[in-house]
Amino acid sequence: MAFAAQAGAADAVRVAPAVIDGRGVHVHRVESTYQSGPTLIRVLLPCKQKTRLAVLYVLPVEPGTESRYGDALEEVLDHDLHNRYGLVCVLPTFSDLPWYADHASDPAIRQESYLLEAVLPFIERTYPVKRVAAGRLLVGFSKSGWGALSLLLRYPDVFGKAAAWDAPLMLDEPGEYGTQPIFGTTENFRRYQITRLLDQRAGAFRHGKRIILNGYAAFGHDHEQLHERMTELGVSHVYRVSAADEHNWHSGWLPEAVALLMQTSTASRRARK
Repeated sequence: MAFAAQAGAADAVRVAPAVIDGRGVHVHRVESTYQSGPTLIRVLLPCKQKTRLAVLYVLPVEPGTESRYGDALEEVLDHDLHNRYGLVCVLPTFSDLPWYADHASDPAIRQESYLLEAVLPFIERTYPVKRVAAGRLLVGFSKSGWGALSLLLRYPDVFGKAAAWDAPLMLDEPGEYGTQPIFGTTENFRRYQITRLLDQRAGAFRHGKRIILNGYAAFGHDHEQLHERMTELGVSHVYRVSAADEHNWHSGWLPEAVALLMQTSTASRRARK
């Protein structure tokens, strides 16, 4: 298969032309030095396309094409979220369990760099999308809910908003949930730890409600604790206490998460004046 190399990164990233699957998802195969093996970028376009569209990065919780917790783009399609909001929905896969971090020493586990230096540039060169922070939205649950918030807090000038559902947001050391092989060291984990990032960067998130916690199944205590911490720090955010029975993509939470990401409140507009 012929690949088109990214400009300025010919040796790092090669992306194949899209193959369109049975539900209209554009699937690109990727070869990259940021990952230990081939990956995919799955892109879902709305029927009506404007000149520039916002992008919703739908972050997976499993490596490769595993789907024990469901298929996120199937959920988007089932609720027609891409058409309802005029969104380009992008789901990149990862060779290893995705925690959205670069390993302390292993160059084949650079998940953050892969997203920022391979996926985003490719999407913005190939599809009619906005190239500003407000046009880049993040959504996830569990590991990818952690990843969504961590990415937003680390790169507030790159991403506009992030929504997390049922995620271990208060995790304070590597070890559980397959974290150790991805972060490598405790010191490296600290660079991505959500509670530490909030303490360091609360001032940048006091307006606009850029962080959304919209419910839980297994990690209610984490969400409650992080909500209380953000309130103490004066971080503007949206907090929902709705609970679901199942920890997966199809338990009903995604439509509300996307609605909240797309919502611009009057209060937020007043706060920016």
